[in-house]
Amino acid sequence: MARTTPANHYGLAMTSDGGGISARGVRRAFGAVQAVADVDLVARPGRVTALVGPNGSGKTTLLLILAGLLTPDAGHVRVAGYDPAIRGREARARTGWMPDVFGTWDSLTAREVLTTVAAAHRMSRSDGAARAAELLDLVHLGDLADQPAHVLSRGQKQRLGLARALVHDPQVLLLDEPASGLDPRSRVDLRVLVRRLAAQGKTILVSSHVLTELDEMADDAVFLSGGRTIESRSVAGAAAERRRWRLTALDPTGLSAWLEQAGMPVVEIDPATEDDAQPGVIVELDDDTAAAALLRDAVTAGVPVVSLAPAGGVLEQAYLSLELAKGEERR
Repeated sequence: MARTTPANHYGLAMTSDGGGISARGVRRAFGAVQAVADVDLVARPGRVTALVGPNGSGKTTLLLILAGLLTPDAGHVRVAGYDPAIRGREARARTGWMPDVFGTWDSLTAREVLTTVAAAHRMSRSDGAARAAELLDLVHLGDLADQPAHVLSRGQKQRLGLARALVHDPQVLLLDEPASGLDPRSRVDLRVLVRRLAAQGKTILVSSHVLTELDEMADDAVFLSGGRTIESRSVAGAAAERRRWRLTALDPTGLSAWLEQAGMPVVEIDPATEDDAQPGVIVELDDDTAAAALLRDAVTAGVPVVSLAPAGGVLEQAYLSLELAKGEERR
């Protein structure tokens, strides 16, 4: 188990040693189905790495391999310095695993779930009880501590699953769809907690279909498609690249005319929605500086601009651009 020090000002135990994740040339098939075909990945301590890809891209299979629950057919894996397939005990002692579906003994209470996991990690009864109480408060389940797990809602089970992954103060956290079923307040709490854990030096790899959640949580991103790594980049780097912006004005016709005159081609017309009563236009801009310049020029020209904002999240746009590039290569 990772050696711990007293809790920091966030109320969470600190780990005194570090460790990241690396995977190279990882492959895993189930019969004729190649779930993971060729994955390269690096996740560094102190950072949150997002695992991005559509259903069937191999995200969950890869996480199961990293958690030591599946053995790869080929490739090299290190988690906190250990190969989970060879040094499973050492790797698991340093890894917290949160699957997308919470599974446990439904007859156990939330507190008993955590103390049972603590005992499995060879924590003393008193330390396990103290850690369970700490984590139940952390995930806002203190008032349900002695309720059986089967009465918890989907979101409450997700929070208990996160607490379970944290019992032994792991160096590495593997989170598969952690925000699934959470209410808006719990989603915010999750983002804050994940960032706090990263600030402690933990390595966090998180998979989610909700890319806007990952935008606000992640430092780096690894994009998967068809079981292969197609790109790895920092979120800050992706935000600085050319992407789409939605521009609206009180006079849409005048806006389009001004853009044409300014030599700014409109990528597409975006109709009004329930959230935005104004129809908009989509333009491609190099970066935030270009967006600021466009807004300044439009206002100076007397265009009654209502809004200018990215037409989607950073990771969403980055992923779609990669998919588009792949499609063009196949032609």
